[in-house]
Amino acid sequence: MVLSARTSWFLVAFGVWSWFIWPNFLRNIWKDPRSFEDGPQAFFLVHLVLVVVSLVLGTVIAAIGVRGLRGARRRPRT
Repeated sequence: MVLSARTSWFLVAFGVWSWFIWPNFLRNIWKDPRSFEDGPQAFFLVHLVLVVVSLVLGTVIAAIGVRGLRGARRRPRT
């Protein structure tokens, strides 16, 4: 599949956005009193899984965007 440069930049921006948003979200969840009561609670663990999955997906999506940009650079413009 061939990605346009515009689509590739969107994917990279999405990945970067994920790395700005999700760590901040995790810090906020960490501070929430429902997160820890004699150890991590289900509230915290569910949100931790959400953050980890979102960061992995954001990274994969950004990598696809970077590959698309590299491919667009190699293709001759018509």
